Amino acid sequence: MTKGKVKKVVLAYSGGLDTTIIVPWLKENYGCEVIAYAADVGQGDELNGLEERAKLSGADKVYIDDLRQVFMTDYVFPMIQSGAIYEGKYLLGTSIARPLIAKRMMEVAEKEGADAVAHGCTGKGNDQVRFEFTFKAFNPTLRVIAPWREWDIRSREDAIKYAEDRNIPLTVTREKIYSHDKNLWHLSSEGAELEDPWQEPSKKVHSLTVDPEEAPDTPDTITISFKSGIPTGIDGNDMDPVSLLTELNELGGKHGVGRIDMVENRFVGMKSRGVYETPGGTILYTAHREVESLVLDFDTMHYKNSMAPKYAELVYNGLWFAPLREAIDAFMKETQKNVTGDVRIKLYKGNCMVLGRRSPYSLYHEEFATFGKEDVYNQKDAEGFINLYGLSVKVRALMEMSKDRDLTGYQAPNYSKIKRD
Repeated sequence: MTKGKVKKVVLAYSGGLDTTIIVPWLKENYGCEVIAYAADVGQGDELNGLEERAKLSGADKVYIDDLRQVFMTDYVFPMIQSGAIYEGKYLLGTSIARPLIAKRMMEVAEKEGADAVAHGCTGKGNDQVRFEFTFKAFNPTLRVIAPWREWDIRSREDAIKYAEDRNIPLTVTREKIYSHDKNLWHLSSEGAELEDPWQEPSKKVHSLTVDPEEAPDTPDTITISFKSGIPTGIDGNDMDPVSLLTELNELGGKHGVGRIDMVENRFVGMKSRGVYETPGGTILYTAHREVESLVLDFDTMHYKNSMAPKYAELVYNGLWFAPLREAIDAFMKETQKNVTGDVRIKLYKGNCMVLGRRSPYSLYHEEFATFGKEDVYNQKDAEGFINLYGLSVKVRALMEMSKDRDLTGYQAPNYSKIKRD
């Protein structure tokens, strides 16, 4: 029995168990043509045999797009420029890829004349929001099908049995330890012992980074170059974005850099524990901040820092294509005009240590900061500045000293022995 009139649906297809069984489920329940869409954002070996698996499960057509370059230039780089970090830890690896994938799905839907789109996100997670907000941003008239919110399948065993009953070949087993999401920017891990926030992650969890205790005893020192807030090369060699991040992932992973273990607040209202590996991203965030420390003035840097958490929240919550994110992005890009320079970093046993930074637009000058000559800065000027800056505190203290005032606040010392005119 079909659930409604749908002629053609574009499915976000990963090749995993869930999306594999969604293909026949859509055909059985909606009687529609299914187009499987997969985006290459750096999953690596996970894409091997993807087209064949999709067709064996019943897909009428398969799209696989290499989006690694645009992923870096149009999504990751603006995020680096913003300094966005969710809840002080998460570098938004899964979050930042979803709007790109969903946008491209909408383009395929238009090209194919599809009247619906579908995804394999669960009803408890953040990804359903990220996909569907993007769908609404580009074509809110298309029907959205979310099987996890409709079907009776509730376990991995149920899903495997569903596939076996239909003779769909699977490369998975009933025993899956962790749930992973991988792209060029990061690897996330959830499930198994990670569901208990007190339990230490097993050594099986991490695959992008070595255990810092087992990292080499000899550090690597590298220099990363930036132009207008965009990383351009390593050790003086210009590199394209994908090659640059790939090399940084290898170097950072070799030294155990970029491991994060956190309990985060999902947008849907519940908490979850996630383990993230972002080796190259951690290096780039660290280096980018150091160039900014040289070239941004006091007010701009502090105001930018105050906006970064909001930017991160918008990315995390799937609002990449919202007007507010675009408006904040315009400000962020304006701040990056002079963020050009080099940062020297040492990678050693899980640490990403800054050794030096330089920029042709640096606002730092030694003669301004030293305690020597006063031809640039007269230390006597500080007296007037302090008097004006501290005027409100001074007035409050004087009022508390007054006998006819009974002010609450700080406990005033006993000034009864002070002679007053």
